[in-house]
Amino acid sequence: MINAVNEEQHNEIASRRGFLAALDQSGGSTPKALKLYGISDDAYANDEQMFDLIHQMRERLMTSPSFTGDKVLATILFEQTIDRTINGENTADFLWNQKRVVPFVKVDQGLSDAENGVQLMKPMTKLDPLLERAVEHGIFGTKMRAFIQEPNQDGIKAIVDQQFDYADIIAQRGLMPIIEPEVSIKSSDKPTADGLLVAALHAKLDELRSDRQVMLKLTLPDEDNLYASLIEHPRVLRVVALSGGYSLAESCAILTRNHGLIASFSRALTEGLTAGQSETEFDQKLATNIDEIYAASVT
Repeated sequence: MINAVNEEQHNEIASRRGFLAALDQSGGSTPKALKLYGISDDAYANDEQMFDLIHQMRERLMTSPSFTGDKVLATILFEQTIDRTINGENTADFLWNQKRVVPFVKVDQGLSDAENGVQLMKPMTKLDPLLERAVEHGIFGTKMRAFIQEPNQDGIKAIVDQQFDYADIIAQRGLMPIIEPEVSIKSSDKPTADGLLVAALHAKLDELRSDRQVMLKLTLPDEDNLYASLIEHPRVLRVVALSGGYSLAESCAILTRNHGLIASFSRALTEGLTAGQSETEFDQKLATNIDEIYAASVT
């Protein structure tokens, strides 16, 4: 079920070459992202100042000459970002109108404590008003993340069931849900966890009604082309990969071997970018990162 306003963006996601830029760091991950960018935690006194600084970093990325729809297919935004502006224009409108980049927004509210080797999402108590804001701001889709630490079949099934239950609510609002059940790259048996996840996803995808699709955001697999059957599934619009702690070089090397899988990187995308760089240095490094990720995503 696609909102008519977003039909063009749907077609872009379905057919265009490129990758997703994940710029959705939340309160828990923002301090680390700022530190990697060269801004220490003594540079801000409270969350408001912290989020202002991370928005400045995101704005610098999104306004860079190299950040365009030619290679960046879509961007996943933090909730607060959709209420902010870039060059005086609503962020989502700026991305689509000026850059030809499709906007998504992160909607989950963090992770619950670990149980059965996984961390489910916390109940989304703010989902309805957030989805309403997303529609008003011209957002195309959403992203929600859960976390798999161990290859526990019951835990993985619980995560997939929860993700698809929320995906149904999101799709009813005319938005495209990205389902992200991340498998830890530090799992004691990641290949088994990957395999259990693929099986659980297939079971739920096969139950989806014919006019519904979802997107999947999955950890880069240990087995090359493990996700081929998911990429080809008629209920899947696109499968994207998270870097999960791998370096940019490692992520791209693995991604290159997985045909049809495209990137949705965060830390790997911003690797080597710092607040102290000149605009020329920053743009050149970002362009290099984008070129490398794009090349790995079109194999």
